[in-house]
Amino acid sequence: MKQLISTDNQLGHLLQGHRKAKGWTQEQLAQKAGISQARLSVLELNPGRLTVERLIRIMGALGLEMTIQEKVDASSETASAQQSDW
Repeated sequence: MKQLISTDNQLGHLLQGHRKAKGWTQEQLAQKAGISQARLSVLELNPGRLTVERLIRIMGALGLEMTIQEKVDASSETASAQQSDW
């Protein structure tokens, strides 16, 4: 399932939601990701402090991967759809 993330808070909620969906405590995820439970707690509440390395380790532990793509501009998408109708 794809999930759009536009803010760091959305990222924190997403990571926390996946952890809880697996039935894991912070301690369990932290151990799998190789960080402390205290650090994971801080990162879930303030994901703006995540380093790329930690983000990848946490995502890997959760079985998640990241895809980066260009932002879709709604106005250009509408114009493109109208042109294809011609």
